[in-house]
Amino acid sequence: MSTSTDAPVATRPPLPLAIAALLALPGTYLGAAAYLGGPAPEIAAPVQVLVYGLAIVGAAFLLSWAAEAVQVDINAGLALALLALVAVLPEYAVDFVFTTQCGGEFAADGGSPEVCGLALANMTGANRVLVGVGWPLVVLVATLALWRSRKEAKQVDHHAAEVRLAPAMSVEVVFLGIATLYSLTLPLRSSLTLIDSAVFLLIFAGYAWRLSRMESSEPDLLGTSAWMGGLDTRPRRAWVIGTFVVAGLMILACAEHFAESLTTTGEELGVSQFLLVQWIAPLASESPELIVACLYAWRLKADDSLGALLSSKVNQWTLLVGGLPLVFALSAGTVAGLPIDTEQRFELLITAAQSLFAVALLLDLRLSARDAGVLLGLFTTQFLVSVLGTDAMNTYVIVALSIVYVGWSALRVGRRLGVTRRLVRDGVVTPMSELSTEAA
Repeated sequence: MSTSTDAPVATRPPLPLAIAALLALPGTYLGAAAYLGGPAPEIAAPVQVLVYGLAIVGAAFLLSWAAEAVQVDINAGLALALLALVAVLPEYAVDFVFTTQCGGEFAADGGSPEVCGLALANMTGANRVLVGVGWPLVVLVATLALWRSRKEAKQVDHHAAEVRLAPAMSVEVVFLGIATLYSLTLPLRSSLTLIDSAVFLLIFAGYAWRLSRMESSEPDLLGTSAWMGGLDTRPRRAWVIGTFVVAGLMILACAEHFAESLTTTGEELGVSQFLLVQWIAPLASESPELIVACLYAWRLKADDSLGALLSSKVNQWTLLVGGLPLVFALSAGTVAGLPIDTEQRFELLITAAQSLFAVALLLDLRLSARDAGVLLGLFTTQFLVSVLGTDAMNTYVIVALSIVYVGWSALRVGRRLGVTRRLVRDGVVTPMSELSTEAA
């Protein structure tokens, strides 16, 4: 295993590990006390959002470090998929809470409960934040890191104003494209059904199987994950498994209360619950992953950081979307699909359109600073309108931006048909042993 330094592994756990655990402790205690009937202080809903949100952030950091360290013991491709999956587990937990509430209310009253819209709002918001903010952020940090490196007169083989992905990442781009093409049909539906679940889960299964064919390689770990991965076999596995379990329990203790405190805060402050769930909840669940990605980019490992965020997008756009109808069916006791109202159809439309545009930008396995700026600009436009504008204005902007996303994607694919064919071939046919895991 290679790490960021050649220094021997410290015997004591690093300070960030303790800080993350302490950050999660208050929210974990409050959540556990609420479930078990233990003593706990009365806290205002907005403060609960902060406490539970910080707990989810701390737990997410713990999960990300353990997921990085597990690369020492398993196949590199599957490790990347596992890292991406684990990194978005907090997002899954919060989303499944809203979906379970939706199923319970649907079973009791029928119809289309308002909370069903919150489940989809959290999912669409998280996906758009990941692509519209996370990807551009990696390119920005990588560019700044490159300027810093050149200023210090270091010879680094990186490309200015762009992040390049390894040929092996064509698998992620292609399977994201497959899921996205299917997702473009979702705005035409009145519900997300178990058939949709089957399709998305099959896409993810194909993606995971394809990655399982990748040859093993030594991971390049940094910081806390390097400490954990550098331990001897038994203590390393004990730390990894223990961290997974503890962080998972922390998220279970906090997810439902975080979701409830968000909606209560909206009611008390007169703020749209929809906007809080769509933008604030993903901020808590996605921020650790984005911070870790930026740290890698700052250390001139931008291909790894963008690759991890790309894998997270594949996970969210397959497993998360596919899991919602399953959770709804189990909680509602029916095979009826998760209801989609008119507002959510528009949200699904722009989320799918943005995903298509993201795939089109990565046809040649690179993301330039200009393209990253376009991603950020288009996302920011709709975000500001959703927060500051009227519902009607937001709908018009969603439709207009969706047309821009889809039209620009079609134009880009049309101009790069040869590149697209090669990408698809590498993504689904070319033996993984022939695809380099190093960026060009």
